[in-house]
Amino acid sequence: MPELPEVETICKGLEKDLIGKTVKTVKANRKNLRVPFPRDLKSIEEQKITSITRRAKYILIHFKNSQTLIIHLGMSGRVTVTKKYEAQKHDHLLITLSSGKVIVLNDARRFGLVALCATEELPQHKLFAHLGPEPLDKEFNPRYLDEKLKAKKIAIKLAIMDQAVVVGVGNIYVSEALFSANIDPRRPANKVKPEELKKLVSAIKQTLKKAIKAGGSSLKDYVQADGTMGYFQNMCKVYGRVGEKCPSCNCDIKKTGGIQRIVQGGRASFYCAKKQK
Repeated sequence: MPELPEVETICKGLEKDLIGKTVKTVKANRKNLRVPFPRDLKSIEEQKITSITRRAKYILIHFKNSQTLIIHLGMSGRVTVTKKYEAQKHDHLLITLSSGKVIVLNDARRFGLVALCATEELPQHKLFAHLGPEPLDKEFNPRYLDEKLKAKKIAIKLAIMDQAVVVGVGNIYVSEALFSANIDPRRPANKVKPEELKKLVSAIKQTLKKAIKAGGSSLKDYVQADGTMGYFQNMCKVYGRVGEKCPSCNCDIKKTGGIQRIVQGGRASFYCAKKQK
């Protein structure tokens, strides 16, 4: 599933082709993805795109008429911009711009969604009202995290992946951040000390910044807006490296078995049993 770095990368990639352009036509090739397409989707035709932002894992395309198109990529969705459109299976939404380029939403598993909202009403929208802070904003800090976690007995990894605690820190990035902060992903969230939370907040921010710079992680379906792949997956220290030697300590792989893999909340976690406590 595309997480914060992937969605941020897509948003940045869309800016050069979309901002200042007018939507000429909108075509939905089916009635719905995870939810039905908005009935008033045609209302963005002849409207100029003024900006593109991200909230959590949502792409937000803002129009001059004070509407915002919301796109979530689900498990397998991708948004690309093409100069010469050639139809592909699972192309579910096509937006043609005044430049002649076409924005294509392709979603093989159809777990994504498209919604339309008055821009001023976005904070109260049902998709956003429950969300925690952005991890790269100053509001996400050790004091905030300590307050949110002090009553949580669930594993720290699962707590960080709770979108009500902090948004967008997906499976890859929380595994990498916990490794950098020397914290066992199984540790109860309320047992992580304040000084450790300070390290964790810093590790989350640094990990996400590195991932954005690398264009995200291309493991399955994800590609950038121009169709190219991200490469953060090649920089991972623990994620997907089960059985390999820990890159940051002197653990004996013959004794420890190297990087360990467990399942938490239905998702794979990777960690070093010696380094992370």
